[in-house]
Amino acid sequence: METTNFTTTIVVDNSASEVFNAINNVRAWWQGEIEGNTNKLNDEFIYRMGEIHYSKQKITEFIPNEKIVWLVTDSKLNPLKFKDESEWTGTKIIFEITEKNNKTQVRFTHVGLVPAFECYGDCSWAWGQLIEESLFSLITTGKGVNVFG
Repeated sequence: METTNFTTTIVVDNSASEVFNAINNVRAWWQGEIEGNTNKLNDEFIYRMGEIHYSKQKITEFIPNEKIVWLVTDSKLNPLKFKDESEWTGTKIIFEITEKNNKTQVRFTHVGLVPAFECYGDCSWAWGQLIEESLFSLITTGKGVNVFG
């Protein structure tokens, strides 16, 4: 069984500091409702997209301009679509920031979101849109985009 975690990478001309600040401005790039703080170690926040998605994240690593890790402490995915509504619980969402050749790379990995997950297709597609389009736009233009219509 394949256990590859979902990952995607973007490269921008912005500084690591600008990238770090954009990632932590979660409300600007992750569509849905966000409750709580999202910008320092041990912050906890809840993300909701109607009845489709609920997850609670705790920031467990916070290294300025280098790395951010969210631990998903609770989750409930669309019960009409998925048998295991809590697939995300216990997974980690990681943003790794590196500078190279006057560019900044963001490597996004959802550790635990693997092809064996029932939600892998939908969730990996959504993360791809959010990171490659909305977060990329926020970093490069100052405004995230609504990727879910």
